[in-house]
Amino acid sequence: MKQYPAYPTYKTTGCDWFPEIPSHWGIDRAKWSISSCQNGVWGAEPDGDDDLVCIRVADFDRQSLRVSTEKLTMRSIAEKDRRNRLLNKGDLLLEKSGGGEQQLVGAVVEFNQNFPAVTSNFIARMVASDGINSRFLTYLHSHLYSGRVNFRSIKQTTGIQNLDSQAYLNESITYPPLDEQQAIARFLDFKTAQIDALITKKKSLLDKLAEKRTALISHAVTKGLDSSVAMKDSGVAWLGKIPAHWEAKRTKFTVSYIGSGKTPKGGSEVYVQEGVMILRSQNVHDKGLRLEDVAYITDEADSAQAASRVLAGDVLLNITGASIGRTSIVPTPFPQANVNQHVCILRPVRDLVTSEYLHLLLCSRQAKDQISSLENGTSREGLNFTQVGGLLFAFPPVQEQVAIVLTLAAKVEAIDRQSEKVLSVIERVVEYRSAVITNAVTGKIDVRGSPIPQTAEGTAL
Repeated sequence: MKQYPAYPTYKTTGCDWFPEIPSHWGIDRAKWSISSCQNGVWGAEPDGDDDLVCIRVADFDRQSLRVSTEKLTMRSIAEKDRRNRLLNKGDLLLEKSGGGEQQLVGAVVEFNQNFPAVTSNFIARMVASDGINSRFLTYLHSHLYSGRVNFRSIKQTTGIQNLDSQAYLNESITYPPLDEQQAIARFLDFKTAQIDALITKKKSLLDKLAEKRTALISHAVTKGLDSSVAMKDSGVAWLGKIPAHWEAKRTKFTVSYIGSGKTPKGGSEVYVQEGVMILRSQNVHDKGLRLEDVAYITDEADSAQAASRVLAGDVLLNITGASIGRTSIVPTPFPQANVNQHVCILRPVRDLVTSEYLHLLLCSRQAKDQISSLENGTSREGLNFTQVGGLLFAFPPVQEQVAIVLTLAAKVEAIDRQSEKVLSVIERVVEYRSAVITNAVTGKIDVRGSPIPQTAEGTAL
């Protein structure tokens, strides 16, 4: 941040998240920055008469701090319910309920659309007061969120976080003059757009590496390593030709067990600091189990989980949610552990399939396409055990499975190392983005004189 000057003088505030601010800035409670804070409405199923876009938390674009229009939801909102709830461009949307173990509730985004809409009942609409720039205020709330200022206003219930908006809006924020708010907002719109373009470019590279990884695995588990062997029609249109000595069969014929566990009674509130490990979907990744955020339950809570005990060599598959299809092998050795209902255990019959080869199959394009087809073909969320057992693949003899795994190991590892480097760059850029926002809205840097290219219409690029 050395390229940006500081303000001439500062004053101390006694506020942890705004310890020093420019001498001419004010500080007061956040509630004075808005003229209203009203909860939304969910309405009823669309009926063709009173249908209206209903913004959900899922529509929050947490990078641009605006509303995404990719998958908007229509709801039937009665006239009496939409009255005083219709959104205007520049309104701020406060996430009041939701979040999760990896993500706090309380994000704020700006509604920057021109179409009529309301918010769901999990979101409050905030209208900026006179003399307050709504875009500046959005960035300021982003600083509060990244600093976890909202944490102490969260009321935790079973599996869901609820934000006490009144307590949150009693927190202190800074109040620069309006012209400075506008200058800071323009600067951050320009600067974050530059940073976001870099993030998008890096994510695109990450996607290409992931596709390269999948393609490499997919070719090996359908065609083998020797291109000169005789081929035969697999009898499955999407699988095509496979080596003549391979067999096309369903997963259930190669494993001795398919099953999962369940969330202990009492939900996440029964988790403790140590005890019996519970593996959840966030722990299961194609490149290996991640245990940084593993949960534990007591021996008493574990008594009902014995059927879902994992063994070394088991292959785990996420069967619900956004991470459906992710898979890991339980390594050797491994402590006593269970899975919850979102993770499926597949126990290979070693004479028919190795754990490593089954894991490769589940990482292949053939697995992803089958899972996607099953997921889209039902109104129920996720896969059941019958569907998991029905996944169809080509199986070579075990000795050849071992050779394929060994041959692919170095190539896959090289791709994974590249991906980790790209991820590391993305993480550093995201941290820099957050730091730029924080330094600008807290007055650590003076951006009023920063040159910002203009479009023909006179607005910042």
